[in-house]
Amino acid sequence: MAIRKIARIGTPVLRKKVRELSPSEITSEETKKLLHDMFDTLEDYEGIGLAAPQIYESIALAIIHYPQNEDPKIVFNPKISVLDETLQGFWEGCLSVPELRGFVERPRKVRIDYLDETARAKSIVVEGFPATVFQHELDHLFGVLYIDRIKNVPGGTPLCFTEEYARYHLPEEKGGETPESMDD
Repeated sequence: MAIRKIARIGTPVLRKKVRELSPSEITSEETKKLLHDMFDTLEDYEGIGLAAPQIYESIALAIIHYPQNEDPKIVFNPKISVLDETLQGFWEGCLSVPELRGFVERPRKVRIDYLDETARAKSIVVEGFPATVFQHELDHLFGVLYIDRIKNVPGGTPLCFTEEYARYHLPEEKGGETPESMDD
């Protein structure tokens, strides 16, 4: 279909709470086209998740397709519940905050109640890295960016450019201290 332009930090749409969609809006041809555009955009930008506000659409929709996920998840009107408040930290990146990584701690296990692309109610429980991915994407629906959640890194900086992340922090992750990083 089409590759959409990504809204970058400073663009007002990224800081607004989105509106939910009705079942008829979810199943409309317009929304089907938007979903195709979102997947094309996600693939082109080589991300693992994309929320509608990131392509200038202020609606409650996110897609997640990370390497370990067999099928992409399409999530409309999500509600998130924390199932395990134990914090886990990952170096997060974001298509809307290009060239930067930040260390963010989030709850390790969550449940997402949502509507799928057929407007059917569904629920998914995710933990570990997938829980971080979902929380990151769903934050976009409430006007929150990962940089709002950055925590200090022991003996280091909580925010860095992608090049420095690859040089100084990625080797630590390969050693098992922090297992993965992400770009949405």
